[in-house]
Amino acid sequence: MSDLAIELFGITKRFGPKVAVNGVSFSVPRGAVYGLIGPNGAGKTTTFSMMCGYLYPSEGTLTVMDVDPSTPGALKGRVGALPQDAVLPPGWEVGALLTYWAKLSGLATPENEAREALDQVGLLDAWKVQTQALSHGMAKRTAMAQALMGRPPLVLLDEPTAGLDPRIAAQVRQVIKDMKGRQTVVVSSHNLQELEELCDAAAILDKGTLAQAGSMSELTGQGAEFRVQIASGTVIPPELTTLPDVTDARMEGESILVVRFGGQAKPEQVISRVVAHLLQSGVLILGVSRGRRLEDRVLQLL
Repeated sequence: MSDLAIELFGITKRFGPKVAVNGVSFSVPRGAVYGLIGPNGAGKTTTFSMMCGYLYPSEGTLTVMDVDPSTPGALKGRVGALPQDAVLPPGWEVGALLTYWAKLSGLATPENEAREALDQVGLLDAWKVQTQALSHGMAKRTAMAQALMGRPPLVLLDEPTAGLDPRIAAQVRQVIKDMKGRQTVVVSSHNLQELEELCDAAAILDKGTLAQAGSMSELTGQGAEFRVQIASGTVIPPELTTLPDVTDARMEGESILVVRFGGQAKPEQVISRVVAHLLQSGVLILGVSRGRRLEDRVLQLL
């Protein structure tokens, strides 16, 4: 068994003359929460659909849970998926619908699986509610519940918190965090702050091509950069570059000091030296944060 849950190599998808995904390669480790990032039209949904087996690549090699997703039935029991535009059929009670889907999936105890999945997304009270009576948020969580039934080793979630109120979105994020290490989760979202909180690694797509892929630390520069919010005092960046391991120091605006350091240096030691120097120079600070925001990195790339 491979250590990779998903591996894409040179994947291209064409729709007639239009190239939606062009030569994309990246891999998703087992047990990770992996982000799929990009603006509208970047190829996220097409890539997501190929991972689910909804679409087949025009070129390249795609392996999902050690199988070719284009093989009929290959992903059954291995993958749970929440499409972005999932629509529930009307005329069903929520519990009956999920139980029916669990039977189609061949789960041993369909009703128990349905109840457990609904409970996981905080919607067990909706067991007898008609699907057409669900709010947008409740329908979204019901669709997510079907992706979780049977605890598949790989779960693919397209915009899982879009349209949810903050309390329910936080609950969904906690569900994803709880799966980390036990299941592999791929999350496609426009909410970059959410992805930075959830994901171990991510791929950034733009206009159908891969802009960058890597661990969240690599994408945000946590291993080699930190920011200091200045409250008052005068910062002299050239003085800071004389400190051990500091390679660059500059001000962003009037109150943010950005410090970069050598990749082999221990971050806590460099941060301590810089902060000590600032305090000795009469500079007061409000806080220190490692790396840049994921949003900053994405905007820089795109």
